Amino acid sequence: MKRRSFLAAAPAGAALRLAQPALVKPRALREGDTVGLVTPATYVSDPDRLWLARRTVEALGLRCRMGRSVGRREGYLGGTIRERVEDLHAMFADSEVKAVFCVRGGYGTAMLLDSLDYALIRKNPKIFLGYSDITALHLAIHRLSGLATFHGPVVLSGLSDWTLEHFRRALFETKPLGRLSNPPEPRPIRPRHPWRAVRPGKARAPLIGGNLTLISTTLGTPYEIQTEGRILFLEDIGEEPYSIDRMLTHLRLAGKFRGIRGLVWGECASCRPRDFQPGFESTFSTGEVVQNILGALDAPVLSGLVIGHTDDQLTLPLGVEAELDAGAGTLTILESALTE
Repeated sequence: MKRRSFLAAAPAGAALRLAQPALVKPRALREGDTVGLVTPATYVSDPDRLWLARRTVEALGLRCRMGRSVGRREGYLGGTIRERVEDLHAMFADSEVKAVFCVRGGYGTAMLLDSLDYALIRKNPKIFLGYSDITALHLAIHRLSGLATFHGPVVLSGLSDWTLEHFRRALFETKPLGRLSNPPEPRPIRPRHPWRAVRPGKARAPLIGGNLTLISTTLGTPYEIQTEGRILFLEDIGEEPYSIDRMLTHLRLAGKFRGIRGLVWGECASCRPRDFQPGFESTFSTGEVVQNILGALDAPVLSGLVIGHTDDQLTLPLGVEAELDAGAGTLTILESALTE
């Protein structure tokens, strides 16, 4: 049944109660594979940036196939809704394309969710990679197709050597990723990536998560995140503490912290009051907001893991079994997200 008729046939509100499809895993990448590049959010029209995107894929030992609308500019978007949806459908339908990488995030992926053919995606499982605004696609694809997707760098990310090492392990190897933690610190007395256990403890469950803003704004839709019995990870960038407070409170009131096994709060880059005209004269820090809200959960909580908008970035598979040890600052991926 096609996506539109599938949702139309369900009673009002039933889409939020649909059973999660069984997890389907894509094939691991091999050298020489073709990767499709798409811009489902903000445009990338600068020819130098497009050259860099192609060069990045080729430097990884892969072949590059650009979506037809890559390079298009429709206001702040990488093409019309139809063009961006057609690019995604074309990449999943093309048997030569073994993975779909997002060139960048930005804004606009949520516009596509009610136009995607999730049966097509499930029928043609392949690696789908991105983060930030791409979270909307991760949530919808995982929720309605069951595909294990990958929260990790976009093609134009900084891609430090440490990031690339974890990227290759996540997408080119079929064995579970194992124990993940922040990079070694050259000066432990002043760590670049500090972490702390907000609530110590261990938990084992499937992993789900992404960008806090996108998770918050998709609540109440057929694509909203399902968190019960899961380890949830959250990340964001450039939000003032009161905005983080508002979104975490939204998740709490929506019941999304009820029944979770554990939570990872990522390194929230530039999440502080604005230098000019901050939201409030007196404010909490982001750390205090995290402590006030997430510290009250009945589950282990780790703060500061390098996911999302960080110079060093982990690539995390969604939907597979993981173990959180908040006291040790580690997230261990116990199950492979890829097949041979």
